[in-house]
Amino acid sequence: MKEIEPVSRRKFIGSTALAGVAASVPYIAKGDDLQSDTIRVAVVGMGGRGTGAISQILDAPKDLGKDKNIRCNTKLVAVADAFSDQVAGKVEQFKKKYGEDRVDVGGRIFGGIDGYKQAITDDVDMVVIATPPGFKPQQFEYAINQGKQVFMEKPVASDVIGVRRVLEASKIAKEKGLSVGIGLQRRHEKRFIDCVKQLQDGVIGDINMLRVYWNGNSIWHRAKQEGMTEMEYQVNNWYHFTWASGDQICEQHIHNLDIGCWIKGMYPIKANGMGGSEMRMGGDRKLSQIFDHTAVEYTFPDGTKMFSQGRHLKGGWSHIGEHAHGSKGTCAVSKVIEPFDADPIRIGRSPGGHYQEQKDLIEALHKGEYYNEAEYGAMSTFTAILGREACYSGKEIMADELMEKGREYAPGIDNYTFSSTPPVVPDENGEYPVPAPGIYRPFA
Repeated sequence: MKEIEPVSRRKFIGSTALAGVAASVPYIAKGDDLQSDTIRVAVVGMGGRGTGAISQILDAPKDLGKDKNIRCNTKLVAVADAFSDQVAGKVEQFKKKYGEDRVDVGGRIFGGIDGYKQAITDDVDMVVIATPPGFKPQQFEYAINQGKQVFMEKPVASDVIGVRRVLEASKIAKEKGLSVGIGLQRRHEKRFIDCVKQLQDGVIGDINMLRVYWNGNSIWHRAKQEGMTEMEYQVNNWYHFTWASGDQICEQHIHNLDIGCWIKGMYPIKANGMGGSEMRMGGDRKLSQIFDHTAVEYTFPDGTKMFSQGRHLKGGWSHIGEHAHGSKGTCAVSKVIEPFDADPIRIGRSPGGHYQEQKDLIEALHKGEYYNEAEYGAMSTFTAILGREACYSGKEIMADELMEKGREYAPGIDNYTFSSTPPVVPDENGEYPVPAPGIYRPFA
């Protein structure tokens, strides 16, 4: 096989003329003169996580510049958001903080569900995807096909069809040498990295059970504005619709499930669970269709169990964390390891992972170091979907069968506009359908 000559970082970053060449090589070689190298970024989805990610990406060169061997810069050049009228003010704030030389968007603020296609152009090097999970698979696929580096928030999909699309696009990213970061930021936090390594090294013996929790308070809801279409209303309230968010177990509890799978170094082969929607929005099904509580028993290939709780309940027990039980001790992950026959091992505090994950990605791009987190991002998303489908149906579900036959929540989503009819609509009483265990069917 003929060896492919790698392009330098200088040629790769900031050179649209070489975009096609860069996409054809398996990695980016190290260069020696990077002072003028700039990663030009487009963000798709300018909500809380989108603005947070861009802020951290623009901050990253400050710390990376402390290393005399790294000379890098980042620049925001385009923005896409379904509701573009809400974006201009955020862009102006970024200009004031970082300067117009680093926030050079101009008129490149695009609205609508398909605005991402206008933002992802030849002069963009990297795309941040921070949209509702249901839209991410096609946006990720599009960015990779355009030869872009990608940072994508979790979860990466809301249904099995979306997970499969992300896995396929990830293969293309590897072929093109495109790096992919996924917003499971705990994997970039030192306290989690150190703790998980000790657990995998056997500090509490064989891990025979895991408990993971995201039990918190209620979430936001936005009133329907005059003149809004039903699709606009649902996209604006995406968390409350399974086709858009994947439900709470996907949108938030994925973090805890991901930690459990990381500790085990494997993914569950089956799950059974229960859940329902009792107190969501005061029980008003005119406002939401997702569950407000789930409880899942996952089984790993080696037979060990992971017990999961996810809940939104104001006034209830709140706990977000992961716990490992081993043959020689227990662990509150990232906090303390307690061997049965030794003193507790306290895990030191460390900065949060949201900034670190962006710094790691930007540094890797400038050093020519390739990595791709899309596969574990997709599989942890699938683990959450497996649990959700077990709770929705009330049945024990095998992972391989779900991956093959899992239902599609938003058929034709690539062509959605604000004039489209959403996948779910209210009934004659104005109520949205809520999955009924024992009746709901998890397979297509």
